Amino acid sequence: MPEDSHENVPSRQRRRFEGISSRAYEHPADRSALVALRKLSGFDTVFKALSGLLPERSLRLLFLSDSVRVSDVQFAHLNVMLRDACYILDLEKVPQMYVKQDPQPNAMCIGLDEPIIVVTTGLVELLDEEEMRAVVGHEVGHALSGHAVYRTILLFLTGLALKVAWIPLGNLAIMAIVTALREWFRKSELSADRAGLLVGQDLRASMRGLMKIAGGNHLHEMNVDAFLAQAEEYEAGGDLRDSVLKILNVMPRSHPFTTVRAAELKKWAESRDHQRIMDGHYPRRDQDGDASVTDSFRQSAASYATDVKNSKDPLMKLVSDIAGGAGDLGGRVRRGFGGFASGGGNGSGGGAGGGTATKDQPRTDRPDDEGPGTGA
Repeated sequence: MPEDSHENVPSRQRRRFEGISSRAYEHPADRSALVALRKLSGFDTVFKALSGLLPERSLRLLFLSDSVRVSDVQFAHLNVMLRDACYILDLEKVPQMYVKQDPQPNAMCIGLDEPIIVVTTGLVELLDEEEMRAVVGHEVGHALSGHAVYRTILLFLTGLALKVAWIPLGNLAIMAIVTALREWFRKSELSADRAGLLVGQDLRASMRGLMKIAGGNHLHEMNVDAFLAQAEEYEAGGDLRDSVLKILNVMPRSHPFTTVRAAELKKWAESRDHQRIMDGHYPRRDQDGDASVTDSFRQSAASYATDVKNSKDPLMKLVSDIAGGAGDLGGRVRRGFGGFASGGGNGSGGGAGGGTATKDQPRTDRPDDEGPGTGA
């Protein structure tokens, strides 16, 4: 059977979204962050240069020589899931998929000309069939959205930044682009989570997968409602100091925090947008040429404004009040940061920021984590 053919259908009856455009499931913040990234000074120059210099053939040979390629005779169950996902999202050419020996649960979609999906043995051993199906759909969503090329550049620049850290100005320029790429990629993960749900069409399986990524293979010890309550507490808890610490904690990461991803996915699953897609009403690829970038950016801006307005985060509330002209903002800021002067936040500030940043730093012996282990 040719690698890019579709002679099979999903193993259980699922809806197929023929001709679906990635615009149907992309998070508005994903699109607006990518627009902002492309406007970053020097990005176009770097992008064009790296597109011609990155050793994509070397990358493919690396996985071909040191990983197991998924096929109908190797990891056949993953091969079925991959073809199912491509069938459901109507991705014409099935990407190559590799399983890499690594106890860390992880997955990624990289490549410049053609996407490659890589999953680790730690992830395969952690998730059950339906949870893994959502992860494979997540990665196919990245491929359909064209995220692989930007992810590959992020991997390369992250490694380059470590090598030229001793050059102050050179490292500063690279890190500006890396920071912008990370901001976009965190948003793109929310889009890919939605694609995973469209493929698996089982919200509980998606939630279980995210919980396992956060807490390991101990489902009998975990509860979906309690897990989502953590996201609520994370967003709403604390004062302005905590809001600043959240920003500092997430900056070195390539992925949003797992509880936040779970809450975002549940919110979208219950939305009218998701229901319309399931009913067969969605943007199609043959209409992408008619899509206005201005309209897309306007929709993204409106989404951001709504998120800020509805957010329970103390800093976002303050931003909303400033936009609304609320009185006594100076007093609110002083109360919000109350305690810094007395030293109440010193211990937690350093520990939270430093610990998270250290945990999320990429290992130097393999590409920075991308997917489900991080992403499901």
